[in-house]
Amino acid sequence: MYYPERIYLVGYMGSGKTTAGKQLASILDYEFRDLDHFIEETYKTSIPLLFKKYDEHAFRLIEQTMLHQTQAFKKTVIATGGGAPCFFDNMNFINRTGFSVYLKLPPAELLKRLVNTKRKRPIIENIENHELLEHITQKLETREPYYRMAQLIIEATNNTPEKIAEALRYQA
Repeated sequence: MYYPERIYLVGYMGSGKTTAGKQLASILDYEFRDLDHFIEETYKTSIPLLFKKYDEHAFRLIEQTMLHQTQAFKKTVIATGGGAPCFFDNMNFINRTGFSVYLKLPPAELLKRLVNTKRKRPIIENIENHELLEHITQKLETREPYYRMAQLIIEATNNTPEKIAEALRYQA
């Protein structure tokens, strides 16, 4: 069975891109790369510190540069940051150079996952939990048109990472 050289996972933060991506990479015998970790390795700092040092626009330029470098990867599953597909030509680049998958979750499920995560997320770190659902809903409204450009959309609610990886295996 043929698989594309690069499979890009897109979706809002907390949608399971990293978890499902690792599973899919293992099933396909591919490498796994997380775009945020790739940025952190290259810049020798964390995403939260990059956000503090630069404004969001400067970070998005860095993110775009690093995304374009993924074109050199072979047999790789790449989890993008939640905002990565929504800036510049990023989603067009993703679709042109690989196979894109949108892991779709409703705002309430994303809220549950984000409140329970231990990982710091710079975009939402100053938002109180009671305001977070509205914030997620608004962000999804603006990001959804980009996410929907993906070549495959998976309703990720009630799907385990293993099930998502298996579905991707037969769609890619």
